Amino acid sequence: MTRSMLLASVAGFALLSTPALSEDTYDLGEITVSGNLTPLPLSRSGASVDVVDAEDLDKSSSLARALTRVPGVSLSANGGLGSTTNLRIRGFNNSYIGVRIDGIDVTDPSGTQTSFDFGGFTTGALGRIEVLKGSQSALYGSEAIGGVIDITTPRAQELGFSGSTALEAGSFGTYTGSLSLAQKSDRGEVALTYSAVTSEGISARSGDSEKDGFEQHMLTLSARHEVSDVLTLGGSALWRDAEAEIDRSPTDNSGENFTDQTGARVFAELATGAVKHTLSFSKFTSERRDPGGWTTMFDGDRKQFSYLANADLNNGATLNFGLDRTEESFATDTDSGAYDTNSAFAELQLAPAGNVDLSLTARYDDHSIFGDNFGGRVAGVWRVTDATTLRAVIGTGFRAPSLYELFSPYGNSALQPEQSRNAELGVEHDFGGMGMLKVTAFYTEVDDLIEFDGTSTACSSGWGCYAQVPGATVSKGVELAGQYDLNDRVSVYGNYTYTDARNSGERLTRVPRHDLVLGVEAAIGNRASGSLELQRAADIVPSPYAPAGHKVGDYTLVNLSASYDVTDTAKAYLRIENALDEDYETAGGYNMPGRSFAFGLRAEF
Repeated sequence: MTRSMLLASVAGFALLSTPALSEDTYDLGEITVSGNLTPLPLSRSGASVDVVDAEDLDKSSSLARALTRVPGVSLSANGGLGSTTNLRIRGFNNSYIGVRIDGIDVTDPSGTQTSFDFGGFTTGALGRIEVLKGSQSALYGSEAIGGVIDITTPRAQELGFSGSTALEAGSFGTYTGSLSLAQKSDRGEVALTYSAVTSEGISARSGDSEKDGFEQHMLTLSARHEVSDVLTLGGSALWRDAEAEIDRSPTDNSGENFTDQTGARVFAELATGAVKHTLSFSKFTSERRDPGGWTTMFDGDRKQFSYLANADLNNGATLNFGLDRTEESFATDTDSGAYDTNSAFAELQLAPAGNVDLSLTARYDDHSIFGDNFGGRVAGVWRVTDATTLRAVIGTGFRAPSLYELFSPYGNSALQPEQSRNAELGVEHDFGGMGMLKVTAFYTEVDDLIEFDGTSTACSSGWGCYAQVPGATVSKGVELAGQYDLNDRVSVYGNYTYTDARNSGERLTRVPRHDLVLGVEAAIGNRASGSLELQRAADIVPSPYAPAGHKVGDYTLVNLSASYDVTDTAKAYLRIENALDEDYETAGGYNMPGRSFAFGLRAEF
């Protein structure tokens, strides 16, 4: 896979050397690629989208920790870097979050729930992230009740050849590095990024001093080329190889997990008059090995065929419509299973007034096991004034039981899909370019939630199995986010999320009711800058499986960072995370890192 990527990148660079006439470009403002079926300026999208750029990513050592700065996002982890890490959006965990890297669906079909593990991802090889919140099955099908995280790897920012490199050393024997190369012409671009991390780590289990190390290598490739005025070809690929030491039980700290994942996507865009057609095919394969485990292998495979059309109608309206087929399979030592889904979808984007945009989305899914499912979403944005904007969304979602939930020894063939309804209302105000304030109220309700029941006799394992939870699961709350420039050198920012997530009146576990981020950034002289940030999570209910003496509860983290521009294209930085050395747990019985330092160098060329 690695050799193929390198050969493809060489071919891409050669292809992009073709001369072409330059074209006019227009600044449409920040674009969202996840909030609608086709990219749209954020100012015109009714969806709730938060953007995390490269500058934001530099403030954290891990992707999961960087995303906790987004309102409504929290995490729980079974240890340090490389350990199983569960991200939650408005109370709903990984299995309700769709994740894409350069357009490739990277959720693991062989997981106990189809989901993405954020534990091994550092920030050095990532370019831009969009966090789309709320039920999004109308756009993305299953596994999008909580939202979608869309990750883009580094791209060229200007014409010609460019690149960047970063090296970092930090606490717990952690070393990371990345190299990105890119070539961009008037007709296309290609980008290649390699990253690596190795860490001695910390002990995952509390009460144990043996360190659990982690090592990972990752390669990503993306390319697109305008063959003619009407045809564009492109694709993306990724390869990830990881090795993580684990504590198998409270009395056994030996064990290693091995992960090998590959993904690829190719596409063709064809413009025919007022209609643009996009055909794509993607494939993702995950192979996980646990040599000393009860189950030693977990293999997952996904193939996705997609057709999307974009048609410009009269009066500024746009119609997006398409078809999709997804095939998923999994296999373990003793069990296997597969299913497929055929889908049809359409989105009508309207601009009934110069300051109003609406999008109406409908989707039909035909699941090979569960049959028909209809879903929809209505989203609108009203720019009341040049400074004030209102957004509103109503949508539905569904999650089909995972292959493991159906076909493993703990599976239950009687399971039915979970169904959700989502609504949110938000207001944003801009303070004349000096700052902004945003408030969003949200409500999500899920029927037939699936959880593991250790007392259930619905399957043959003898250890319990997956079952539907009676009653409705409701997560509701409010998000506040703001930023303000005190002067041309100092800026303050912050956000607060109140989340009340319950099932039949009982609080959902590991979901902070109160989540607060406060920070200040300052320029120091002409070349230096620094930031001070406080993160506070409070009123957390531990899992019923948490051991006695666990430390799940309120915690406060103080993080500091400083950077210095050594040259116009190179900078050195220092980062201190958990500066007050808070002793806390986000999952009962599993350690979280104490105070840590990291020093790095980043350069562009």
